[in-house]
Amino acid sequence: MTWLSVVLVGLGVGDIVRSTSWRPGRVVGHVVAPVVILALALLAGLSSWADLLALVLAAAAGAAWAELSRRTQMTGRAALAALAVFAGTVVGLLAFSGAASHPGGVLATWLAWADLPGHGPLPVGRVLLFTGLALFNVATANIIVRLVLLTIGALRPSDVTDANAAAAAAAALAGSATPPAQGQPADRLKGGRLLGPMERLVILGLGVAGEFGAAGLVIAAKGLLRFPEIQAAARGNGAAATGSGPHGSYPGGPAGIDDVTEYFLVGSFVSWLIALGSLALTV
Repeated sequence: MTWLSVVLVGLGVGDIVRSTSWRPGRVVGHVVAPVVILALALLAGLSSWADLLALVLAAAAGAAWAELSRRTQMTGRAALAALAVFAGTVVGLLAFSGAASHPGGVLATWLAWADLPGHGPLPVGRVLLFTGLALFNVATANIIVRLVLLTIGALRPSDVTDANAAAAAAAALAGSATPPAQGQPADRLKGGRLLGPMERLVILGLGVAGEFGAAGLVIAAKGLLRFPEIQAAARGNGAAATGSGPHGSYPGGPAGIDDVTEYFLVGSFVSWLIALGSLALTV
């Protein structure tokens, strides 16, 4: 699990940088992930030929993941290619994980020196694993959810929504009637990009603590709390849509109630599966 932990830390940091509003973040995020992976490997004392070969290949796969996922979010195409690169990286690192060196190095020395909570020095492997899973669930998991939603058509690519926004702004400046907004289902359900990571971290933390019942309550609570918003989307859709009826209107027109429901259900289930898969790695 050491290789996978290091790679998840690198990908998580890179995806966090890419998700910021900082303009160079998209480019810097491509570079940050490989640098973090290789630097963390050296700090953890992973310096054998097997370690270096596996992590260099994983760093290259991480750069490919960053570029492919960026293009898919912009255009809506080739989502399966990005997901395949990520899945192949994870499976490959797990399949050959037995060749990984035991983590130690400067990181182990620091953990032995630092007065961190716990009984004695924290194991380097566990620290790397939980750090990697936390960063993965905060940033990379959000991208995976979006790629799945783009694959099934429950989300529009950035190029389309940006073009729609520009057309509406140009029409308003010209003094003509603003065309109907071709919004995202996410516009009806606010806070998903923030609630998703928080939800996954809560499920992961409760699962690690053995509170599986409490983790189930978190899943049930989300549906109850989102239900009024979905109902509001159903009531408001008839007034917002022009001649499109109460149903979804992709590839044009405002997001309908079926679009919002599909977005919520698919996005939630993918997010929960990611959280449960992360929890399985901690057993």
